[in-house]
Amino acid sequence: MNKVPGFYKFAKGVFIPIMKGLFRCKVSNADVVPEDGRCIICSNHLSLLDPMALGVAQKRQIKFMAKEELFRIKLLGPVMKKLGAFPVVRGAGDGKAISMAEQILQSDEIFGIFLEGTRSKTGDFLRPRAGAALIAFQTNSPVVPCCITPKKKKYRLFTRTLVTFGQPITCEELGFKEGTPSEIRTATRMIMDKIKEMRAEHLEEFGNA
Repeated sequence: MNKVPGFYKFAKGVFIPIMKGLFRCKVSNADVVPEDGRCIICSNHLSLLDPMALGVAQKRQIKFMAKEELFRIKLLGPVMKKLGAFPVVRGAGDGKAISMAEQILQSDEIFGIFLEGTRSKTGDFLRPRAGAALIAFQTNSPVVPCCITPKKKKYRLFTRTLVTFGQPITCEELGFKEGTPSEIRTATRMIMDKIKEMRAEHLEEFGNA
Protein backbone atom coordinates (compact mmCIF):
# COMPACT_ATOMS: atom_id res chain seq x y z
CA MET A 1 0.00 0.00 0.00
CA ASN A 2 1.31 3.46 -0.90
CA LYS A 3 2.15 5.65 2.09
CA VAL A 4 -0.56 8.18 2.92
CA PRO A 5 0.91 11.71 3.35
CA GLY A 6 0.66 13.27 6.79
CA PHE A 7 -1.34 16.29 5.60
CA TYR A 8 -3.88 13.99 3.94
CA LYS A 9 -4.27 12.05 7.21
CA PHE A 10 -4.74 15.32 9.10
CA ALA A 11 -7.36 16.59 6.63
CA LYS A 12 -9.17 13.28 6.74
CA GLY A 13 -9.31 13.50 10.52
CA VAL A 14 -10.94 16.92 10.17
CA PHE A 15 -13.45 15.79 7.53
CA ILE A 16 -14.59 12.56 9.22
CA PRO A 17 -16.75 14.27 11.89
CA ILE A 18 -18.05 16.69 9.26
CA MET A 19 -19.15 14.04 6.78
CA LYS A 20 -20.25 11.36 9.25
CA GLY A 21 -21.58 13.68 11.95
CA LEU A 22 -23.04 16.71 10.20
CA PHE A 23 -24.04 15.01 6.94
CA ARG A 24 -24.67 11.55 8.42
CA CYS A 25 -22.75 9.73 5.69
CA LYS A 26 -23.32 5.99 5.76
CA VAL A 27 -20.75 4.01 3.78
CA SER A 28 -21.34 0.55 2.30
CA ASN A 29 -18.91 -1.92 0.73
CA ALA A 30 -15.83 0.27 1.23
CA ASP A 31 -13.70 -2.87 1.51
CA VAL A 32 -14.22 -3.79 -2.16
CA VAL A 33 -11.51 -1.27 -3.05
CA PRO A 34 -8.21 -3.20 -3.35
CA GLU A 35 -5.74 -2.65 -0.51
CA ASP A 36 -2.90 -2.49 -3.05
CA GLY A 37 -2.48 -1.72 -6.71
CA ARG A 38 -4.10 0.66 -9.13
CA CYS A 39 -7.79 1.31 -9.52
CA ILE A 40 -10.18 4.02 -10.62
CA ILE A 41 -12.99 5.06 -8.31
CA CYS A 42 -15.74 6.39 -10.55
CA SER A 43 -18.66 8.21 -8.94
CA ASN A 44 -21.60 10.44 -9.71
CA HIS A 45 -21.10 14.12 -8.83
CA LEU A 46 -23.36 16.36 -6.76
CA SER A 47 -21.21 18.74 -4.73
CA LEU A 48 -17.73 19.94 -3.79
CA LEU A 49 -18.24 17.69 -0.75
CA ASP A 50 -18.09 14.55 -2.89
CA PRO A 51 -14.28 14.10 -2.73
CA MET A 52 -14.52 14.37 1.07
CA ALA A 53 -17.31 11.78 1.19
CA LEU A 54 -15.19 9.34 -0.82
CA GLY A 55 -11.94 10.19 0.94
CA VAL A 56 -13.20 9.55 4.48
CA ALA A 57 -14.58 6.19 3.32
CA GLN A 58 -11.22 4.82 2.23
CA LYS A 59 -7.95 4.07 4.04
CA ARG A 60 -5.92 4.76 0.91
CA GLN A 61 -5.47 8.21 -0.58
CA ILE A 62 -7.64 9.04 -3.59
CA LYS A 63 -6.21 11.53 -6.08
CA PHE A 64 -8.75 13.55 -8.04
CA MET A 65 -8.72 15.87 -11.02
CA ALA A 66 -10.64 19.10 -10.40
CA LYS A 67 -11.60 22.04 -12.56
CA GLU A 68 -8.77 24.48 -13.05
CA GLU A 69 -10.72 27.47 -11.70
CA LEU A 70 -10.70 26.05 -8.16
CA PHE A 71 -6.91 26.17 -8.04
CA ARG A 72 -6.98 29.94 -8.57
CA ILE A 73 -8.74 30.48 -5.23
CA LYS A 74 -6.09 31.85 -2.87
CA LEU A 75 -6.42 29.43 0.06
CA LEU A 76 -8.24 26.53 -1.57
CA GLY A 77 -5.79 25.94 -4.43
CA PRO A 78 -2.71 25.12 -2.30
CA VAL A 79 -4.77 22.90 0.02
CA MET A 80 -6.18 20.94 -2.93
CA LYS A 81 -2.69 20.33 -4.28
CA LYS A 82 -1.52 19.08 -0.89
CA LEU A 83 -4.46 16.67 -0.86
CA GLY A 84 -3.34 15.23 -4.21
CA ALA A 85 -5.78 16.99 -6.55
CA PHE A 86 -4.63 18.30 -9.92
CA PRO A 87 -6.25 20.72 -12.38
CA VAL A 88 -8.12 20.00 -15.60
CA VAL A 89 -9.42 22.52 -18.11
CA ARG A 90 -13.01 21.45 -18.74
CA GLY A 91 -14.05 21.03 -22.35
CA ALA A 92 -10.49 21.42 -23.62
CA GLY A 93 -9.57 17.75 -23.96
CA ASP A 94 -6.81 18.36 -21.43
CA GLY A 95 -4.06 15.91 -22.42
CA LYS A 96 -1.89 17.01 -19.48
CA ALA A 97 -4.60 16.00 -16.99
CA ILE A 98 -5.08 12.64 -18.71
CA SER A 99 -1.31 12.09 -18.58
CA MET A 100 -1.31 12.92 -14.85
CA ALA A 101 -4.12 10.43 -14.22
CA GLU A 102 -2.14 7.77 -16.07
CA GLN A 103 0.96 8.49 -13.97
CA ILE A 104 -1.05 8.07 -10.77
CA LEU A 105 -2.36 4.69 -11.90
CA GLN A 106 0.99 3.52 -13.22
CA SER A 107 2.31 4.20 -9.71
CA ASP A 108 -0.34 1.76 -8.41
CA GLU A 109 -2.31 4.48 -6.66
CA ILE A 110 -6.05 5.27 -6.64
CA PHE A 111 -7.43 7.78 -9.10
CA GLY A 112 -10.88 9.29 -8.49
CA ILE A 113 -13.03 10.65 -11.29
CA PHE A 114 -16.63 11.81 -11.60
CA LEU A 115 -18.32 10.04 -14.48
CA GLU A 116 -20.53 12.97 -15.49
CA GLY A 117 -17.63 15.39 -15.64
CA THR A 118 -19.49 18.12 -13.77
CA ARG A 119 -21.86 18.52 -10.83
CA SER A 120 -25.55 17.77 -11.18
CA LYS A 121 -27.59 20.72 -9.92
CA THR A 122 -30.74 18.63 -9.52
CA GLY A 123 -29.28 15.46 -8.02
CA ASP A 124 -30.34 13.47 -11.09
CA PHE A 125 -27.80 11.78 -13.33
CA LEU A 126 -26.22 13.69 -16.20
CA ARG A 127 -24.88 12.23 -19.44
CA PRO A 128 -21.76 10.17 -18.65
CA ARG A 129 -18.44 11.20 -20.15
CA ALA A 130 -15.95 8.82 -21.72
CA GLY A 131 -12.88 9.90 -19.73
CA ALA A 132 -13.06 7.21 -17.04
CA ALA A 133 -13.40 4.35 -19.54
CA LEU A 134 -10.64 5.76 -21.74
CA ILE A 135 -8.20 6.05 -18.83
CA ALA A 136 -9.13 2.54 -17.65
CA PHE A 137 -8.31 1.12 -21.08
CA GLN A 138 -5.05 3.04 -21.45
CA THR A 139 -3.77 1.96 -18.02
CA ASN A 140 -5.43 -1.47 -17.77
CA SER A 141 -7.02 -0.41 -14.49
CA PRO A 142 -10.12 -1.85 -12.82
CA VAL A 143 -12.98 0.56 -12.22
CA VAL A 144 -14.80 0.70 -8.88
CA PRO A 145 -18.23 2.30 -9.45
CA CYS A 146 -19.56 4.41 -6.60
CA CYS A 147 -22.86 6.15 -5.94
CA ILE A 148 -23.47 9.09 -3.60
CA THR A 149 -27.11 9.76 -2.71
CA PRO A 150 -28.19 12.42 -0.21
CA LYS A 151 -31.74 11.81 0.98
CA LYS A 152 -32.92 15.23 -0.23
CA LYS A 153 -30.93 14.98 -3.51
CA LYS A 154 -28.44 17.51 -2.12
CA TYR A 155 -26.33 17.48 1.03
CA ARG A 156 -28.30 18.75 4.01
CA LEU A 157 -27.13 19.08 7.60
CA PHE A 158 -28.18 16.11 9.74
CA THR A 159 -29.90 14.44 6.77
CA ARG A 160 -28.58 11.03 5.69
CA THR A 161 -26.27 10.57 2.73
CA LEU A 162 -25.55 7.07 1.42
CA VAL A 163 -22.21 6.21 -0.19
CA THR A 164 -21.89 2.76 -1.77
CA PHE A 165 -18.97 1.18 -3.60
CA GLY A 166 -19.58 -1.52 -6.21
CA GLN A 167 -17.42 -4.50 -7.09
CA PRO A 168 -14.38 -3.64 -9.23
CA ILE A 169 -14.97 -4.06 -12.96
CA THR A 170 -11.95 -5.33 -14.88
CA CYS A 171 -11.01 -4.15 -18.36
CA GLU A 172 -12.00 -7.57 -19.66
CA GLU A 173 -15.45 -7.20 -18.10
CA LEU A 174 -15.72 -3.74 -19.63
CA GLY A 175 -15.29 -5.40 -23.02
CA PHE A 176 -12.02 -3.79 -24.06
CA LYS A 177 -10.05 -5.33 -26.91
CA GLU A 178 -8.73 -2.48 -29.03
CA GLY A 179 -10.12 0.55 -27.23
CA THR A 180 -12.29 1.64 -30.12
CA PRO A 181 -14.79 4.50 -29.66
CA SER A 182 -17.58 1.91 -29.66
CA GLU A 183 -15.89 -0.07 -26.88
CA ILE A 184 -15.32 3.11 -24.86
CA ARG A 185 -19.01 4.06 -25.18
CA THR A 186 -20.13 0.56 -24.17
CA ALA A 187 -17.81 0.57 -21.14
CA THR A 188 -19.04 4.03 -20.12
CA ARG A 189 -22.66 2.86 -20.23
CA MET A 190 -21.77 -0.21 -18.18
CA ILE A 191 -20.18 1.92 -15.45
CA MET A 192 -23.17 4.27 -15.40
CA ASP A 193 -25.59 1.33 -15.25
CA LYS A 194 -23.80 0.03 -12.14
CA ILE A 195 -24.06 3.44 -10.49
CA LYS A 196 -27.76 3.61 -11.37
CA GLU A 197 -28.30 0.18 -9.76
CA MET A 198 -26.81 1.50 -6.53
CA ARG A 199 -28.99 4.61 -6.74
CA ALA A 200 -32.08 2.38 -6.96
CA GLU A 201 -30.94 0.52 -3.83
CA HIS A 202 -30.39 3.84 -2.03
CA LEU A 203 -33.86 5.06 -2.88
CA GLU A 204 -35.34 1.79 -1.65
CA GLU A 205 -33.45 2.14 1.63
CA PHE A 206 -34.69 5.70 2.06
CA GLY A 207 -38.23 4.53 1.31
CA ASN A 208 -38.02 1.83 3.97
CA ALA A 209 -36.53 4.15 6.60
